[in-house]
Amino acid sequence: MANLDEYRKYIKQLLTAYSQYEKSDSQVEAQTIFDTEHDHYQLVYVGWQNKRRVYGCVLHLDIKNEKIWIQHNGTEANIGDELVALGVLKQDIVLGFHSPYKRQFTDFAVG
Repeated sequence: MANLDEYRKYIKQLLTAYSQYEKSDSQVEAQTIFDTEHDHYQLVYVGWQNKRRVYGCVLHLDIKNEKIWIQHNGTEANIGDELVALGVLKQDIVLGFHSPYKRQFTDFAVG
């Protein structure tokens, strides 16, 4: 059985680390959103760059049925492998951005 408190801690740690990558001269803010009551976690960019509005979700993870669901990964990193390195079991990670059919071909849970 998954330790939900540990999984919450790992997700927060990961998103917080990614939020630190913003440029010091940028007017774009990295915001971490931690909904621990419903287990929704996001990293969102908000602001302005070169007179253009910037807004978008970079990472979105949920905890559902004691598994971590990676709903969106807008980075080049393999977030699933980073979670495994932190101590999450592969069978407790679902790549939600893949169709249910494709999930069976990954090393992670199917859902």
